[in-house]
Amino acid sequence: MEVVTVAVALGFLLLVGAAGSAGDEAREAAAVRALVARLLGPGPATNFSVSVERSLAAESGLDTYSLSGGGGGAQVRVRGSTGVAAAAGLHRYLRDFCGCHVAWSGSQLRLPRPLPAVPGELIEATPNRYRYYQNVCTQSYSFVWWDWARWEQEIDWMALNGINLALAWSGQEAIWQRVYLALGLTQSEIDEYFTGPAFLAWGRMGNLHTWGGPLPHSWHLKQLYLQHRVLDRMRSFGMIPVLPAFPGHVPKAITRVFPQVNVTQLGSWGHFNCSYSCSFLLAPGDPMFPIIGSLFLRELTKEFGTDHIYGADTFNELQPPSSEPSYLAAATAAIYAAMTAVDPGAVWLLQGWIFQHQPDFWGPAQVKAVLEAVPRGRLLVLDLFAETRPVYLYTASFLGQPFIWCMLHNFGGNHGLYGTLEAVNWGPKAARLFPNSSMVGTGMAPEGINQNEVVYALMAELGWRKDPVPDLAAWVTSYADRRYGVSLGDAEAAWRLLLRSVYNCSGQMCSGHNRSPLVKRPSLQMNTTVWYNRSDVFEAWRLLLTAAPTLAASPTFRYDLLDVTRQAVQELVSLYYEEARTAYLNKELVSLLRAGGILVYELLPDLDNLLATDGRFMLGSWLEQARAVAVSETEAQFYEQNSRYQLTLWGPTGNILDYANKQLAGLVADYYAPRWQLFMEMLANSLTQGIPFQQHQFDQNAFQLEQAFVLSVERYPSQPQGDTVELAKKIFLKYFPRQVSGSLRQTDHLKPCSP
Repeated sequence: MEVVTVAVALGFLLLVGAAGSAGDEAREAAAVRALVARLLGPGPATNFSVSVERSLAAESGLDTYSLSGGGGGAQVRVRGSTGVAAAAGLHRYLRDFCGCHVAWSGSQLRLPRPLPAVPGELIEATPNRYRYYQNVCTQSYSFVWWDWARWEQEIDWMALNGINLALAWSGQEAIWQRVYLALGLTQSEIDEYFTGPAFLAWGRMGNLHTWGGPLPHSWHLKQLYLQHRVLDRMRSFGMIPVLPAFPGHVPKAITRVFPQVNVTQLGSWGHFNCSYSCSFLLAPGDPMFPIIGSLFLRELTKEFGTDHIYGADTFNELQPPSSEPSYLAAATAAIYAAMTAVDPGAVWLLQGWIFQHQPDFWGPAQVKAVLEAVPRGRLLVLDLFAETRPVYLYTASFLGQPFIWCMLHNFGGNHGLYGTLEAVNWGPKAARLFPNSSMVGTGMAPEGINQNEVVYALMAELGWRKDPVPDLAAWVTSYADRRYGVSLGDAEAAWRLLLRSVYNCSGQMCSGHNRSPLVKRPSLQMNTTVWYNRSDVFEAWRLLLTAAPTLAASPTFRYDLLDVTRQAVQELVSLYYEEARTAYLNKELVSLLRAGGILVYELLPDLDNLLATDGRFMLGSWLEQARAVAVSETEAQFYEQNSRYQLTLWGPTGNILDYANKQLAGLVADYYAPRWQLFMEMLANSLTQGIPFQQHQFDQNAFQLEQAFVLSVERYPSQPQGDTVELAKKIFLKYFPRQVSGSLRQTDHLKPCSP
């Protein structure tokens, strides 16, 4: 059978399954109507007529929407082949006809009166069977403390952006607990196995166990409840939730209950020792493998139902016990067999990260062994980092297994302006045109969300486009107009500068990590190289401040002004660090003290004060989310410490130090700034005493500061203080190059501020 035919056949199979499991057309239409009311309010919602009609997709077999009506007081008619398609059609109308904007940071929903008419009828079918969302890590970096209200907002966002395939992995530890108890493990053995909430993603992939745990009983109950609500809402739109399956990792205690079981202890992960990593992998041929796998999936689907797609990642950043193709094929086949023993229609969703993360191990024979161990069309592969390192290119389109072209973009939920918009824009079409392409969709797979929203706006739009955006500069100009609800030249120009700088990464530097010295433990070897001209960021900053008198009332503008100012300060930290390092190497104590003093005692406090003007950039808000999940003060302190560890040390000894770095008020003042202060003091002491700087000693001392922050019980405010625009202006006038700030000081709207 031809590769493309297989991919289309798979898509048809899943589309039919999803339609049946999500309920009938009336239910999906009702879900979209409720979304309209939540988004626009009950009154404005009456201006829209929504229906779901499967027949709209009869010709293409792909999600389709139709827009018509409006103008002169007439209702806008939105029809979709699924609830997701109807929601995507609604979003298209709001975006392109009304100039509205919906994003994580807030929405701009000023509707024209009367509503604009749709000329004739606009019918749009997506070229992508699937529009996928999430990374396994997103569950821990961004979703971990969410309640139902926040999940409801996210599912609405997913529907509006046309997402029809997404992970739904909450509550699985409660199911595993039932299975392990049934197999004879004790509660204490199970408690010892599970990680803490902020690290569950890596427990689920076999990278970690125990660290940050145990999970309280109340956690399991709340997550079960939450998962039911998430699944019900996703299915009401016609989305396909991806449930977890057994990847083969087991608790060590299995060997007590079943002494003859054949397990292999894998190597360590992420600089953790075997107290927290070195997971046990069940041999694919062991009789317990299908028993455990089917027990879990049967209990899971009994609790939550199923839409027949399951995720499992056995060797994510883990070295398999053998590189022999026969072993890899057997391990893969065993996982799939455990799925089909419970659900004969099972399809396995596999993160293709393994193939690009360990290319030396995953040669052609090893890749082939995995991809061909599952019947063609029953393995759906996520080309997870395709915007930067696409795997389909050197695996012959995953040897014909269907794959989804994904944009990963962000690691660890870092703040920091970053994007590869040109690669994102052209990547999906290039993959679709690849010889014998088996691409069946596009996806967004960030490790963390709530950042760089322009990147996700483009990627979501591409899920419904057959061709790339022809002019990204024009597109980003329109993006700015919609985001702020007005066309303003300075704001548009600022966004075009950001497009050609921070959002135009290409080549080896495009890692998706924020490696700014600001958020890293200092040393004399820090790399401050960036792929863009910093002057573009500073000029975009200036232009946004120039636009502030007109746009200051816009919440999205204030968010962006803070974010760009934060980025500008991040750039200034690099520049002052370079100045201090040069002064140290040249043995110029006065220059070192000047640069270091400005960085530590002025720049970082100014940044902390700015971040405190917005709850989304406050450590207190992040920690309050964690505490709100608790049912006791003891639990609240436990969850808060999980949160603090993830943001900073990650592991008990700084195992993945600062990987999930964030720029948050409180975190800057009490974690980053003290570390920088210690660094500058030790450099100065090195010069005054005439001895070499001792990096090892600094690292030890810095660890004491970092650990003290993690273990602290100090509470941080969660209510914003101060005015974003005024503080951004103050920082600008204080630090911006004198020749530019001097010219702005003459304008009415940028009065000079005293430091």
